[in-house]
Amino acid sequence: MPSTLPCRAGVGLKPEHYRTILAEAPAVGFFEVHAENYMGAGGPPHRYLSAIRERYPLSLHGVGLSIGADRPLDLAHLARLKALIQRYEPSQFSEHLAWSSHGEVFLNDLLPLPYTDATLARIVDHVGQVQDALGQRLLLENPSTYVRFEESSWSEIDFLAEIARRSGCGLLLDVNNVFVSATNHGFAAEAYVDAFPLGEVGEIHLGGHAPEADEAGAVLLIDAHDRAVADPVWQLYERVPQRTGPLPTLIEWDDQVPAWPELLAEARRADACLAAARPHKQPRETRRAAAG
Repeated sequence: MPSTLPCRAGVGLKPEHYRTILAEAPAVGFFEVHAENYMGAGGPPHRYLSAIRERYPLSLHGVGLSIGADRPLDLAHLARLKALIQRYEPSQFSEHLAWSSHGEVFLNDLLPLPYTDATLARIVDHVGQVQDALGQRLLLENPSTYVRFEESSWSEIDFLAEIARRSGCGLLLDVNNVFVSATNHGFAAEAYVDAFPLGEVGEIHLGGHAPEADEAGAVLLIDAHDRAVADPVWQLYERVPQRTGPLPTLIEWDDQVPAWPELLAEARRADACLAAARPHKQPRETRRAAAG
């Protein structure tokens, strides 16, 4: 049976660190893997992941379901995902509020959506199909965005909350995504976090972003996952466990992956934030998982 994901810091599992993790058994709460990286039949990635899974809980993070696409779900992909979950029994599975397919074409990107009634109904239907197929609750991640749609009739927070209400899914709060979108669109990141339905959050993500400039020369942040978490993102993150109590928190570092000690140091900083939070306050889903 899958174990409950601990309310501690975890890190993304990278091939560069397989041997170090098995040799040193570092004190991290969990590891997260991208589902699509382990959909092959076997080989070294599965051997290492199996060995690490014997010692640590796993969180599985998908990037290929294209939940927001205006097309049916890819049932073959969903079947591969189900087989992976049955093999490794991750504590949680999460996906993105995004689309990445059109017709028979799959794009190597997570693209934004207009927040409309039609989009809402489609995503609720897709989330329900995924949860029924997998037999477990999905966590849906808030996006980082670089454009806004004039046709949107919902705020992002209300849109996510309504998806959770209608489908029964949980939410994954990516704090770096909040900071990136807030900077790009000129709204207050603190107000976004304070208004977020934190009772539905089952996991938090922290990652690095890259500063660039748009055509007018204004600052444009890119959710790059290629560097350490920025200090303003740490400050924003600290607001969450102070309100909810500790929650599983992932350090995402997917490109230009550092040496293991640097990644571990990021996890220890997150653990320090969690330890400083009020332990008696827990979001609803954490209490539900503990009770079950």
